[in-house]
Amino acid sequence: MITSASNPRLKLVRKLAARRQREKLGLFVAEGEDLVAAALEGGWELEFALVDAERSPEFELPHAERVEPRLLAAVSRLGHSPRVIGVFRAGQPERPRPGLGLELWRVRDPGNVGTLARAADAFGGYLALSEGCADPFGPKALRASTGSIFRVPLGEFSPEGCVALLSHGAPPLSELDPSLSRFVLGSEREGLPDKVVAACAATATIPLVGRAESLNVAMAGTIALYDWVSWRRG
Repeated sequence: MITSASNPRLKLVRKLAARRQREKLGLFVAEGEDLVAAALEGGWELEFALVDAERSPEFELPHAERVEPRLLAAVSRLGHSPRVIGVFRAGQPERPRPGLGLELWRVRDPGNVGTLARAADAFGGYLALSEGCADPFGPKALRASTGSIFRVPLGEFSPEGCVALLSHGAPPLSELDPSLSRFVLGSEREGLPDKVVAACAATATIPLVGRAESLNVAMAGTIALYDWVSWRRG
């Protein structure tokens, strides 16, 4: 049982709180039974797991070590002692990429990235991220995704052949050619730059009837996916 805060595995968990270290080491941390179980079910490679010595998780874990609860709480980003913390390899398991998906341009809020992963999972889409997006394997994004990030195919940003979702000045989403099923969403403040819009095959907007100037990017992406799936179901 781990009883010292200077244990190398506890030190590694603390180090992986930084994105730079996650990218350098090719590892990330999943906290709590639901996230760890989702990562395992999704085929992600577990490096090791740390479990609360007084509250074991309700499923079997390979490479697991028991830890004093106070020490597990000290390295947790949850503010309390989780039953389990898993450290996983960042390499995504191979999975087919569907035709429906979201392409994110510099979406910096990890909550939005996680929520969009959840929306893509709900409607059978993929998620692609440009440089400058929040890390989908950071703690806030993982929690917002509720495990969906481990099921959704991930890719690199490529706007060609996509629909640029704009706040204003484009045809309504309902008039879009239904053969177009990939949507580009821009950063929370700046939206999409002209060069990205020009690379897309079409533009669309979600008409608003109230006084709000625009929708949150996660809401817009969810509506776009739902609208396309609803059209397909007829």
